[in-house]
Amino acid sequence: MERIGVAILGATGIVGQRFVARLAEHPLFEIKYLSASGRSAGLKYGEACTWRAPGRPYGGLADRIVEETSPERAWAPVVFSALDAQAASELEPLYAASGALVFSNASSYRMHEDVPLLVPEANSDHLALLEEQRRRRRWRGGIACNPNCTTAILTTALAPLHRTFGIEAALVTSMQAVSGAGYPGVSALDISGNLIPFIRGEEEKLETETAKILGTLQGGRVEPAGFPVSATCTRVPVRDGHSVSASVRLAGNPSIEEVVGCLKAYRSPLADLGLSSAPEYPVTVREEADRPQPLLDADAGDGMSVSVGRFRSCGILGLKFLALGHNLERGAAGAAVLNAELWVSAGVPA
Repeated sequence: MERIGVAILGATGIVGQRFVARLAEHPLFEIKYLSASGRSAGLKYGEACTWRAPGRPYGGLADRIVEETSPERAWAPVVFSALDAQAASELEPLYAASGALVFSNASSYRMHEDVPLLVPEANSDHLALLEEQRRRRRWRGGIACNPNCTTAILTTALAPLHRTFGIEAALVTSMQAVSGAGYPGVSALDISGNLIPFIRGEEEKLETETAKILGTLQGGRVEPAGFPVSATCTRVPVRDGHSVSASVRLAGNPSIEEVVGCLKAYRSPLADLGLSSAPEYPVTVREEADRPQPLLDADAGDGMSVSVGRFRSCGILGLKFLALGHNLERGAAGAAVLNAELWVSAGVPA
């Protein structure tokens, strides 16, 4: 099939570069426009930023001119947004109104009632909210979001447990990589040999977004999952890969062997759709006593698999374990690209 043209908003940033790397040779999508703020517009992409993503430098687009971020200057039927929340709140609706499907990494619209907040293995049916969104807002296009990077990793691990057993409560602590703060991000003087026990807004996102993602679509809205999530979020001196220590109460109090068996057997519900960003097994069980580790496991499944391990009994909630995922892939660019692949597969009208 003819590839669909895409625009990447915020293409010079660390997530924007991951979009470029993933989309440079994508079978469904073709990069038509790279856009960024006014200080980068008009420059060649190779001049506008320093490449910090894997793969071919600048995705082979170093000579592409960076456009100003507006539907008039950089429009395509599919838009991937790596904008910060303030810019996204202003610009993404303009693209949606103009007829573009915006797959956003920003937090601005995630919790709006008519905006799908997607982890496709967990809630692909929520994509149907786009129809309600268009009806309400009278947009020709729309906005679909991927969650906060830590939420994406946690919910990928929790989804099969919630589907199989039912979750009744979760207590989680994140250990988040410095790349989650963007570039240049956290000062080396602050993070080297240190742990920062506060990341603004992260705990609220982890608690509310998890409930929406694992909730049930009913009558044009999502009924949030009924279990509480209590979160503590920290920044640690790790380059890539967010870890989450989770204690969970499951209905029926299944054994550790039953839980591990559930996760080992979990095959992605997207596995037969041929989506290039969807791993067949989105959760990888590590049985070694000292795994998962960011340095060894963050890139599992091309950064789209979540590694889980250290399953133990919890004297308070029943079960505890560690989950790890790549914050820039499963938690950001890769997640948004997977959402767009799902949209194409589902045949949702543009």
